[in-house]
Amino acid sequence: VGGRSCNAGHVHLVLNIPPKYSVSHTVGFLKGKSAILIHRHLTDRNRGFTGKHFWSIGYFESTVGLVEQMVK
Repeated sequence: VGGRSCNAGHVHLVLNIPPKYSVSHTVGFLKGKSAILIHRHLTDRNRGFTGKHFWSIGYFESTVGLVEQMVK
C-alpha cells in the first residue's frame, strides 16, 4: 500500500466487523480457523494440530474510515 513493498512474512486484511464482535475475538477466530485449514491443506491430515503454533502472537489493527478505497 502506498508504494511500499510488502513483506511476505505478514498478511494484510481489510475487514468490516459488526460492533457486537470485538476485534480481538474476530482476529483470534480468523487466525485459529485459517491455521487449521492451512495445516489440513498442506499435510492432508484432519487431526493432530492441537498444541502447535502457526501464526505469531499478536496483531496490528487500525481504522480506515473515509480512506478505505485508497487502502484497498
